[in-house]
Amino acid sequence: MTKAAEVSSNLVVLGFHALSDQLRVQVLDLLRDRELCVCDLCEVLNVTQSKLSFHLKTLKEAQLVRSRQEGRWIYYSLNLPQFVVLEQYLAEFRRFSPILPARSCRDSE
Repeated sequence: MTKAAEVSSNLVVLGFHALSDQLRVQVLDLLRDRELCVCDLCEVLNVTQSKLSFHLKTLKEAQLVRSRQEGRWIYYSLNLPQFVVLEQYLAEFRRFSPILPARSCRDSE
C-alpha cells in the first residue's frame, strides 16, 4: 500500500470512528448551518467544556471539523472535503460490489 493510500485509509477509519458517537454526530448536525464557538456548543448540547473538548479532538483528528481561534474563543466548522472522502469510500461499495445471493458453505464442497 502506498503512503498516500495508507493515509487515506487511516482517515476513513478515523472518520467512521468519529461518526460512531451520538454526541459527535450532534455536534456535526449543529455545525451544518454555521460555525459555532465551544461555548455555544456546550450550551446547546448541555455538556461541560472538558467533555466536549474530548469529542471535538476526535472530530479534528478525523478531519471532519476545522477550528480557528478568534481572541480567546475557538470556533468550529465542518471540513466538507473530508465528508466527500467518506462518501466516495461508501460509493465504491455501491458501484463495484454487486449484491450476490447468500450461499451456504456446503455449496463449495
